[in-house]
Amino acid sequence: MTTRPAATVYVPRDSAALAVGAEAVATAIAAHCAARGWAVDIVRNGSRGLFWLEPLVEVATPAGRVAYGPVAPGDVPELLDAGLLAGGAHGLRRGLTEQIPFLAAQERLTFRRMGITDPLSLADYEAHEGWQGLRRAIAMLAGAGDGSGPGCAAIVQEVTASGLRGRGGAAFPAGIKWQTVLQAAPDEPGGQKYLVCNADEGDSGTFSDRMTMEGDPYMLIEGMAIAALAVGATRGYVYIRSEYPHAVATMTQAIALATAAGYLGANVGGTGRAFHLEVRKAAGSYVCGEETAMLESIEGKRGIVRAKPPLPAVQGLFGRPTVINNVITFASVPLILARGAGFYRDHGVGRSRGTLPFQLAGNVQQGGLVEKAFGVTLRELLYAFGGGSASGRPIKAVQVGGPLGAYVPESQWDLPLDYETYAAVGAVVGHGGIVVHDDTASLSKLARYAMAFCAIESCGKCTPCRIGSTRGVEVIDRITAGQNREQQVVLLRDLCDTMLHGSLCAMGGMTPYPVLSALAHYPQDFGLAAAAPPGVATA
Repeated sequence: MTTRPAATVYVPRDSAALAVGAEAVATAIAAHCAARGWAVDIVRNGSRGLFWLEPLVEVATPAGRVAYGPVAPGDVPELLDAGLLAGGAHGLRRGLTEQIPFLAAQERLTFRRMGITDPLSLADYEAHEGWQGLRRAIAMLAGAGDGSGPGCAAIVQEVTASGLRGRGGAAFPAGIKWQTVLQAAPDEPGGQKYLVCNADEGDSGTFSDRMTMEGDPYMLIEGMAIAALAVGATRGYVYIRSEYPHAVATMTQAIALATAAGYLGANVGGTGRAFHLEVRKAAGSYVCGEETAMLESIEGKRGIVRAKPPLPAVQGLFGRPTVINNVITFASVPLILARGAGFYRDHGVGRSRGTLPFQLAGNVQQGGLVEKAFGVTLRELLYAFGGGSASGRPIKAVQVGGPLGAYVPESQWDLPLDYETYAAVGAVVGHGGIVVHDDTASLSKLARYAMAFCAIESCGKCTPCRIGSTRGVEVIDRITAGQNREQQVVLLRDLCDTMLHGSLCAMGGMTPYPVLSALAHYPQDFGLAAAAPPGVATA
C-alpha cells in the first residue's frame, strides 16, 4: 500500500452547516478515507458564511484552499475518486475559496479569521493576529495604577477615535459609553464594575453574533478583556440566546481555555488585573435583547424594561457601572487596538465608520454573511452578492434591521447603507439583518405581523407598547377589510405616533417602522388606491 501524507480537510461546525448535514459529511470523509487507507486530518472550522454552499468542504493545497459545495454524504466517494484530497476537478468544485466572487468582493475585518481557523485552537487564533490587540492594550496600561489612570484613558480614546458605534442597532459611540463607565465612581474604593455582552440575537434573519461565538470565540473574549482593562471592570457576562446551544457550548469551552492560558482570570496577561468572564443563557424572551431587560434577567428577575435614567453605564448590573455592548461591537475592538484607530476609521462613510456584517436571508438565492464597509447599497447586496430572489420572481420589499425595521422599496435601494442616510428616510440599519420578499408578499400582512409580534413579545410595562400593539392589529384588520379605510389609516398613524414617542424602549418605539413603511410604500396592499402623500412620515 502506498503511503501518502495526510491531507487537511475543513468541514464547518457552524450551526447553519450542521443543519444541512455537515456532521454526516465529516463522518463520511473520515470513514471512506480510512477504508482506503488514506490519512486525513479533518478540521472542524467555522463557516465562511456562504450558506447556499453549505456544507462547504475545503481542502488545503499548495495553491491555497480549494472549496467544494454543497456536499452531501453520498457525494464523498465520488469526490475522493476525483481527487478531492488534492483539489481535483469535480462538478462541486468551486475553485480557490478566497477567489469565490461572493467572498472575494468583501472587506473582511471582523470576520477575517472566520472559516479559516479551528475555533477552539488557541494556537490557530494566535497565528492569525490573535491577542495582538490585547497585548497593545496591556502595553498602554503603564501608569494606570488603580485602573483609572492614563493607560486606561488611552485605550478608550483609541476606540473613540476609530469611530466604532454599537453594532446592536442603537449605533451609540462605543468609546463614549466606555468613557462614562471609566469615569463612574463606584460606591466604595475598588468597587465593582461590570461588562455585559448582549448576545441575545433575536432579530429575524440575523446570525452574525452566532457565527462569531461558534466560529471565532476568542475574538469576542479578547475584545471583552480589552474593554475590561480599559474601564476597570473585573467581572463580565456573555448573555447568549437560549436557542443557540452550540454557541453556548463553544463560548463556555473557549472561556475555560482562555482562562487556563492566562488571557482571563485573576491575572489577565500578567497585568495583575482580574477579569472573570462567564456565560449566562437567555430566558427565551425577545424583549430581553433590550439592555435593561437583559440586566434584570441576569440578576435572576423577570425581563422587564427599566426606566432610564439612570443609564446602565452609571447604574447597571446589580446597580453598578456597566458597559453593555453587543457581540460584533466587542469583536471589532481587537483589530482596532492591533492596527490602530486610523486603519478602522478609513473604512466607511460619514459618521458610519468601519464595516458591518450584513446578513442576507429570506427569499434570496445566495443567503449568507457579507462584511462590507458602510456605504454599500442594498441593490449591490441583493444582486451582486445575493443573486436576486430564490424564487426567481421580482423582489418587492426588503426589511432591513430586523423584525422592527422598515420595509425598503426599490426606489431606495441605491442609497448608501449607513446610519444617517437610512435614518433620513425613516429606516434603520440595525444589526445588519436583511430579509428579502418577492412580489407575492402582502405588505399589509407583514405589517399586521409586526404589531402582533410586539403584542406577544412586549414585557407589558408601558401602555403604548402593551395596548398600542393590540389595537394596531385590530386597526390593520379593519383597513384590509375595507371598514372606513380613510379614518382607520388616520387612526393607525396616530397610534404609531404614540408608540414611537411614548414607549419605554425600542420594542414599542420601533414597531411602527415596518407598519408605516409598508403603508407609505405599498398602499395597494392595504386596499388603498393612492400612494401616501409626499412628506408623510414613514417612521
